[in-house]
Amino acid sequence: MNLTVAVWATTGAVFSIGLAIVVVRRQLLAMLLGLELMLAAVNVSLVHHAELYRDEQALAVVVLVIAVAAAEAVVGLSLILRLRRAGVAADTAQLRELRG
Repeated sequence: MNLTVAVWATTGAVFSIGLAIVVVRRQLLAMLLGLELMLAAVNVSLVHHAELYRDEQALAVVVLVIAVAAAEAVVGLSLILRLRRAGVAADTAQLRELRG
C-alpha cells in the first residue's frame, strides 16, 4: 500500500472520529477532545505533505496549528472549570447562554 494512501486514510478516520465526537456528544470536555483530535489529524496530514514535497512553509503551519491548539485547549479547559465552579453543568443541553 502506498504511504500517502495510508496517511490519508488514517487522518481521514481520525478526523471523522473527532467530528463525530463533536456532533454526537453533549459534554463540553468531550467536544473539546474531539476538536483536538481533528487538529491532530490535520497536523499529521500537513507533516506528511511537508515531507513529501520538502515544504518548509507547511512545517511552519504545523507549528502554528500546534500553538493554536494549545491556546484553544487552555481557554476551553479554563471555561469548563469556571462553569463547574459556578455550579453549572458542563452539558450543552443545559447551557443556554453565557452570563457575565
